[in-house]
Amino acid sequence: MFREMRRKKQALTPEECAEILRRGTSGVLAVLGDGGYPYAVPLSYVYDGEKIFFHCAKSGHKLDAIRQNSKVSFCVIDQDQIVPEEYTTYFRSVIVFGTARILTQEDEMRGPIEKLAARYAPDDREGREKEIEREISHMAMIELTPDHISGKEAIEQG
Repeated sequence: MFREMRRKKQALTPEECAEILRRGTSGVLAVLGDGGYPYAVPLSYVYDGEKIFFHCAKSGHKLDAIRQNSKVSFCVIDQDQIVPEEYTTYFRSVIVFGTARILTQEDEMRGPIEKLAARYAPDDREGREKEIEREISHMAMIELTPDHISGKEAIEQG
């Protein structure tokens, strides 16, 4: 169902892909948007080794799109170094294809939002807890379950 990478020598291992997803702080979620147009939006996220989570408002374009078609892709760029003298870039990225599910109940959002908050404010537990309590009733979360993950990097780099 998923295409094989054409330039197989550039493929990253599953372990390297997972490390990039753990290390990254933002990526681009792509959904099938209004009128059949792709809609891609940059988001903060957290990867727990199995699923990827995003927080958002309770309404909006991406949620409407996910309700219509839960198949999405998510791309994280780990490296993008321009090398003018070689007319190339040294890149490293991961793309995840999967199924998105919208979480709206506080009890099912609690764990994912705590993971996300800890990812971005690891040294402020009290502040995280206060922010979560203040915002959780006004938000939704998206849970992305990967069906396929691949990564690629420039082979020119050492």
